[in-house]
Amino acid sequence: MGTVSRSLEALMSILSFRSNKPAPAPVATSDFVAGYSIEVMPRTAEKVESFAEILPVGTRVYIAHIDGTPIEEMVATAKRIAAEGFEVMPHFPARIIDDAATLEDWIARYQGEADVRSALLLAGGVAEPKGAFDNSMQLMDTGLFDKAGFTRLHVAGHPEGNRDIDVDGSDANVSEALRWKQAFSERTDAQMAIATQFCFEAQPVIEWAEALRANGIDLPVHIGIAGPGKLQTLIKFAIACGVGPSLRVLQKRAMDVTKLVLPYTPDDVVNELAAHKAANPDFAIEQIHIFPLGGIKTSAEWANAAATQAKVSAAR
Repeated sequence: MGTVSRSLEALMSILSFRSNKPAPAPVATSDFVAGYSIEVMPRTAEKVESFAEILPVGTRVYIAHIDGTPIEEMVATAKRIAAEGFEVMPHFPARIIDDAATLEDWIARYQGEADVRSALLLAGGVAEPKGAFDNSMQLMDTGLFDKAGFTRLHVAGHPEGNRDIDVDGSDANVSEALRWKQAFSERTDAQMAIATQFCFEAQPVIEWAEALRANGIDLPVHIGIAGPGKLQTLIKFAIACGVGPSLRVLQKRAMDVTKLVLPYTPDDVVNELAAHKAANPDFAIEQIHIFPLGGIKTSAEWANAAATQAKVSAAR
């Protein structure tokens, strides 16, 4: 019996998807995950037969604009998703936009074909500008989004810093940019928020968000969360996207042979953030934004279950 018991314990350890730490109250997590947003690209959106079948009504869907993707594909994707009843938020990467005329054309296309009124403004993933713009502040300064009547503008945030912006590893330039965007939020009619890079560890995010408030930045934060996926896949994306110290969470998991072959799920980081939000209602993080690195349907299923499980249990 002793040998059998030890074998069962070992098997349960291998099959465990969670840490041994007690999970925070599920109701807090349910409330925190509800209202999530999610990110797609034209090529990943093509694999989804119906967004209405997998996403809750009203979900905000970001469309990532990768360098080299024709604007026609971006607009077509926005049109399709908007037609299914979702708020579409395309990326406007400053460094791949030729000039103000091109920016105005993109805005007109999105509005004319997909009735887009929201945008995520960011520098973009290329090292050198291909045209007149180097950063998202220059896009905002054109006045074209206000002129077009955009109701919501989001800007990028980096809880673990950004080496492309602060090459010395500090956060001086990032912080200065956020102060500029805070000031801009006070002179635009559009609602603004900070949408962040994904990360895997809660405490540094909590400290970063609290530092924002201490420095007078009161824009709400939509924290980036990597959806469920193969550990190897997430490590690859994390390195490619410049994820900072929280990458150690994945690296530590990769060294544990009992977890190496198991899918990663974001339960731990989301539960910790949700618990902090429940205890501190004024916490800067307003909701989560999911990067579906392991697939859109997989991420949506995880988020939908997390957002409803506590409510279902409470109704029984």
